Amino acid sequence: MPADFVRSHGLGNDYLVMDPAFELTPERVRLICHRNLGVGSDGILVVAKNPAADFAVRILNPDGSEAEKSGNGLRIFARFLFDHGYTKKREFTVHTLGGIVKVQLLDNGVRVEMGRATIDRQLTTLEVAGQKLNVTSLSVGNPHCVTIVDQLSPDLLKLGAAIENHPAFPNRANVQFAQVLDRANVRALIWERGAGHTLASGSSSCAVATACYDKGLVDGKVTVQMEGGNLTIEIDRELNLVMTGPVEEICTGNFSVDLNRRLGR
Repeated sequence: MPADFVRSHGLGNDYLVMDPAFELTPERVRLICHRNLGVGSDGILVVAKNPAADFAVRILNPDGSEAEKSGNGLRIFARFLFDHGYTKKREFTVHTLGGIVKVQLLDNGVRVEMGRATIDRQLTTLEVAGQKLNVTSLSVGNPHCVTIVDQLSPDLLKLGAAIENHPAFPNRANVQFAQVLDRANVRALIWERGAGHTLASGSSSCAVATACYDKGLVDGKVTVQMEGGNLTIEIDRELNLVMTGPVEEICTGNFSVDLNRRLGR
């Protein structure tokens, strides 16, 4: 019997990869991703098709919304395609709503060409919870808001939902707080749009590296240190981004009779 899902993580940011024979409605996504009532995950990666690339993926958030791009998700998806017989190639392209990316499977991880970042030069401050924050608003195929601070504190995550849903971001935003350690290392806390606090994020790491590079605080190769682990981000003068990091498969599984009943299958 084919598995209903494969569960993997990138630095603790966990996804279910599915090639489903049924429609993944927002209600079904919320149930499957629920950590008490369902399987539990930071999102679902759905095998799709698009003639513009070798493969395509839909990225579904735990709240049922759809994301344009996910760095950890792309690494997980690439490893899934290779390990589960969808391809024998180690280099191929993947279509996302945030653009087509090129991936390369390495012996110790996955390398993803994430595309070019664009910075909103008009939005440089935000009023949030009575505070005025200096921010970098940018896109790496999905929207981000980076705040560079002198010292990271878990208390900063209390601002995550307010920044995510700020009127300045009509499609909401992924949120990062970053502390520059030196010209090659940055620490970050992550609040993901539609998921909340997560241990790591690939696109967020790209956003953090871009914001710090744009301000002249780091060089072109940066290690972004998150709670779940580290990612290496390379960035050039045109703000083109390459991300490299690990992936681990956790398990494969099938939905129970009870869960299938709740899913209306």
